[in-house]
Amino acid sequence: MRKTILIFSCCAFFALAAMAQRTEALLEKNWKFTKGDVPEATQTNFDDSKWETVTIPHDWAIFGPFDRNNDLQEVAVTQDLEKQASVKTGRTGGLPYVGVGWYRTAFDASADKQVTLVFDGAMSEARVYVNGKEACFWPFGYNSFHCDVTGLLNADGKNNVLAVRLENRPQSSRWYPGAGLYRNVRLVTTERVHVPVWGTQLTTPHVSAEYASVRLRTTIRNAGDADVRISTDIIAPDGKIVARKDNSRKINHGQPFEQNFLINAPSLWSPETPYLYKVQNSAYRLTAFSFNYPLNYEEENHRYMEVSYV
Repeated sequence: MRKTILIFSCCAFFALAAMAQRTEALLEKNWKFTKGDVPEATQTNFDDSKWETVTIPHDWAIFGPFDRNNDLQEVAVTQDLEKQASVKTGRTGGLPYVGVGWYRTAFDASADKQVTLVFDGAMSEARVYVNGKEACFWPFGYNSFHCDVTGLLNADGKNNVLAVRLENRPQSSRWYPGAGLYRNVRLVTTERVHVPVWGTQLTTPHVSAEYASVRLRTTIRNAGDADVRISTDIIAPDGKIVARKDNSRKINHGQPFEQNFLINAPSLWSPETPYLYKVQNSAYRLTAFSFNYPLNYEEENHRYMEVSYV
């Protein structure tokens, strides 16, 4: 059987209203780092002036020193039919990834907005603190995660202290796993009524040469009893709009806003013809005065892929 694939790039757009723009900032520079456990580093008045100044992304282990003792094991590998234990090393490159590391920085944010910290990669067992209070815990080093820190900001939104504790435990990996904030940290600011991080789901329940069905589910937070309008276009690889929906309704108990589309004779993806569709949509909250205020919409850079057979 031949696999047929329809690929989408899901993008979100704002209407042009400055009051409702979603903003995103990289927290890249002016971080402080130290190796070892320093529990008091969560406090806002902690003095980190003697810590190393680093830029994120940062991996504390790649600077070495390389040492076979960092990953030394005496073990019998039963899969290799070994009967007697022997010394083995090098599986993690001899890098000192085991242990605890702390990162600290400060950031400003709008105190009257929804504020989220997004961590694209933190190895591992991340505990995130804002202004001395724990914002979230995420144990998985290879997964991105995010923390809602709106309620932890200073009253004026200024000089918020961010501290991150990471820990890699001994024998926690069979290869070099990384160590530290090894990918970007982003500060995302939206209106209180907003589409959250990863708040869109796009699937294709059916794909064939004749037609494709597309389902878009959009989560909207804090809408209350207000009506919400979502306008969506599906754009073909040649730039033409092949499907459009404009729907309004209330958000019932936080359930996603669902839109369904049909695309006739879709251009199917293959290595020889890597066609890519785009989904563009805008979200609005409808007020009692019939003015349309755009919601902040999470800009997705993901590509969604569904596979069916013909």
